[in-house]
Amino acid sequence: QVQLVESGGGSVQAGGSLRLSCAASGYTDSINCMGWFRQAPGKEREGVAIIYTGGGSTYYADSVKGRFTISQGNAKNTIYLQMNSLKPEDTAMYYCAAGRYDCRWSEWERGYGADYWGKGTLVTASS
Repeated sequence: QVQLVESGGGSVQAGGSLRLSCAASGYTDSINCMGWFRQAPGKEREGVAIIYTGGGSTYYADSVKGRFTISQGNAKNTIYLQMNSLKPEDTAMYYCAAGRYDCRWSEWERGYGADYWGKGTLVTASS
């Protein structure tokens, strides 16, 4: 079993920045891929970014490319999401996820690659 805990959410004005953190614990040796999802009120959950923990390759949703950066910390089993130039449409609950096997964006953007989920951290960007 793997547990994920997010932190770093908050409320900022449009154009501001936030950095989200996700710490994994438990049987973390099983993790092959980690990423971030978000869900805004009335909208479907969408993949934001993923990182292959074995090699560091990343992929981003088109809506956040150039503004968000996913990274893996020096501490084992920790990832970050640096969010710059936040827009009101970025407002959502952000969830950290981890997968044991698949790290293809085509699967992760739908949530199928994730085996474990955090409880989420709220991000609000107001105009």
